[in-house]
Amino acid sequence: MPTNLALDDRLIERVRRVGKHKTKKEAVTAALEEYLQRRRQLAVLDLAGTIDYAADYDYKALRRRPG
Repeated sequence: MPTNLALDDRLIERVRRVGKHKTKKEAVTAALEEYLQRRRQLAVLDLAGTIDYAADYDYKALRRRPG
């Protein structure tokens, strides 16, 4: 989908060089993917302490079980 954005050319060029991307599009796509990945990681941290586990859950027993 074609999109016109007013982006900082110096910033895009720095990202392109650091990431060794051949084009501005590659650099922007990679940056957006990394942004999304980071936000998803932060969302997982928000779950800390909110999930109740079964008291009899034994992950070590599951590891010993032949697979």
